[in-house]
Amino acid sequence: MTRPRKELISLADTPYYHITSRCVRRAFLCGVDHYSGQSYEHRRQWVVDRIRLLSSLFAIDICAYAIMSNHYHLVLKACPEQLDELADDDIIERWCALFKGPLLIQNYRNGEALKPYERASIADIVAVWRAKLGSISWFMRCLNQPIARQANLEDQCSGKFWESRFTSQALKSEEALLSCMAYVDLNPVRAGMAETPEQSEYTSVQERLQPRFDLLQAIDVQTECGDLLDFTAPLKPLLPFESRLTGAIQSGILFGFREYLALLDWTGRIIRDDKRGYIDNTLPSILDRLEITADQWRMNTTQFEALHPKRFNRIIPQLDTG
Repeated sequence: MTRPRKELISLADTPYYHITSRCVRRAFLCGVDHYSGQSYEHRRQWVVDRIRLLSSLFAIDICAYAIMSNHYHLVLKACPEQLDELADDDIIERWCALFKGPLLIQNYRNGEALKPYERASIADIVAVWRAKLGSISWFMRCLNQPIARQANLEDQCSGKFWESRFTSQALKSEEALLSCMAYVDLNPVRAGMAETPEQSEYTSVQERLQPRFDLLQAIDVQTECGDLLDFTAPLKPLLPFESRLTGAIQSGILFGFREYLALLDWTGRIIRDDKRGYIDNTLPSILDRLEITADQWRMNTTQFEALHPKRFNRIIPQLDTG
């Protein structure tokens, strides 16, 4: 018997969750169909685009992701405190990037004069939207439903695209978080789709190493299909790695990115009987493969902002240590 999400997701216990969604009948609806030979690889980019845009609108940070041919994995951190700093107008702007909203809200946004009871109604509406923008369930609804509609429109069919509701797994310790992130980032390697993590397409580890997300293109595609109305929020980067610093306030992943890469490389070399892929033990370490020297790493981690200045709505670092 299925359990309600309020029993599966408790932010009082942990903000970190491993989320999975699978295509109906586990068909390769986001990959290459083995029977027809039809390629649906471009849909994997749809999912990545939607994840990054929604993360920028919701109080949800992305720790890791891997978009496979018939399912995807997400490691999310719910950060409802991010919404506390936003004014009501900011909440309205974010929500109306996805939904038109009631006529009362439209009149308010158009600057029309409103009566006191109408303003009170708006305050109640905004309170509901504020809660939804911090909800993993609403994040997943806004992710899966548009992808399903877009795919069905492309296939000129109707019916379910995802086999069921998303699954969620609470990650209640640093060990669980890092283990899950490594599992997610290594999915293409384990599936035999890539030889190394840096070659794994549509994964967070590749995005961190070789940032290639095109914000303008993502907005254009989502707007064209009607799943995005007006996106003006700054693009939120993936949740950064932060080495342990005594006395410092930690807001990211409590682990160094260099150490995470080494952990990922070591884990990927372990041969598993139930998986056909692994990293070849004859390959040099991932830090050597990426030609990251100790001096270069020190400069990237200690002078990151100076070396990689931020741009409006984009972050395009040479080596994204976040």
